[in-house]
Amino acid sequence: MKLFDVYPINNINIVKGQGSHVYDDKGQEYLDLYGGHAVISIGHTHPHYVKRLEDQLHQLGFYSNSIEIPIQKQLAEKLGHVSGKEDYQLFLVNSGAEANENALKLASFYNGKKKIIAFTGAFHGRTSLAVAVTDNPKIIAPVNETDDVIKLPWKDEAALEQAFADNEISSVIIEGIQGVGGIQVAPESFLQKIRSLCDTHNAVFIADSVQCGYGRTGKFYSHDFAGVDADIYTMAKGMGNGFPIGAISISPKIQPAYGMLGTTFGGNHLACAAALAVLEVIEQDNLLQNAAEVGGYLIDELKKFKQVTEVRGRGLMIGIDLPAEYANAKKDLLFKHHIFTGEAKPNVIRLLPALNLTKAHADQFLEAFTNVLNNQ
Repeated sequence: MKLFDVYPINNINIVKGQGSHVYDDKGQEYLDLYGGHAVISIGHTHPHYVKRLEDQLHQLGFYSNSIEIPIQKQLAEKLGHVSGKEDYQLFLVNSGAEANENALKLASFYNGKKKIIAFTGAFHGRTSLAVAVTDNPKIIAPVNETDDVIKLPWKDEAALEQAFADNEISSVIIEGIQGVGGIQVAPESFLQKIRSLCDTHNAVFIADSVQCGYGRTGKFYSHDFAGVDADIYTMAKGMGNGFPIGAISISPKIQPAYGMLGTTFGGNHLACAAALAVLEVIEQDNLLQNAAEVGGYLIDELKKFKQVTEVRGRGLMIGIDLPAEYANAKKDLLFKHHIFTGEAKPNVIRLLPALNLTKAHADQFLEAFTNVLNNQ
């Protein structure tokens, strides 16, 4: 059997990781400023994380949600405390797409409505409803198409108000900062308008925090910059530092019922141990503050490059918009300077490193980036 060939792959075999560095099978060191799509939040093989997982594995790796799982309650309490949403409720799943799928379903259960507002440039996942609200026709199969999704222009308040004239709006789903869309920051006034309209029309505000959440921006959820509370926050990626876990954090106004949602693997013992380790390190090492400080430094320095069209983002979620003549910048950073970064179309470098990235790491990147732009 061969692998189903759906990933364009770099010819690099990473076999080891430590902190913000990874190493290939030839011993070459790379600076990791992408963390496998914003997944590595506290650094590769963090000692506390490894011990948490190892200790749990020696006790119990898995049992179903038909029994008491105290570590789930510990995770809920810690997440509520660190995120500042202590009165919210937690439902645990396995991925960001699954988190968004359940959020959209739960919203419809809550108000009995069908219509969903999403935005141009959005990416919410690849499962049925999650991909239907994603703005990429190439990955939406015919079976995923639905008339219940209304795609609106990004940041267009007038279009948003007009869409709410239809009183069948169940939910609005929005990333606080679009990741795949090129690190596009949602204006605070736009998020406030969504909150206001959802309140007026009994719709559910879903804050997709899968990539832009979990402290990456310097606040726990990037939507927090707008000073509003969403009804449901979705999360995954950085939540488990590489162990598959996702979740939705649910406002107290939405009441649960037996059988409403369900999952086999969601909230398993190992996943909860991984997620607890991440939150403990974030809290103990003040990683939200570090993300804000090191990210702010990087953004300020990147804005000084005359070749750069625009720098966007917050904290350690940064997009560097480059002219077409620098189309090979990401490849040159990887193969000439051994630095992993991400990209977005048409020509945006995405930086999504671990939240404990140091200023020295930032300077290493800035030096390499200077050389790339000067064709050195």
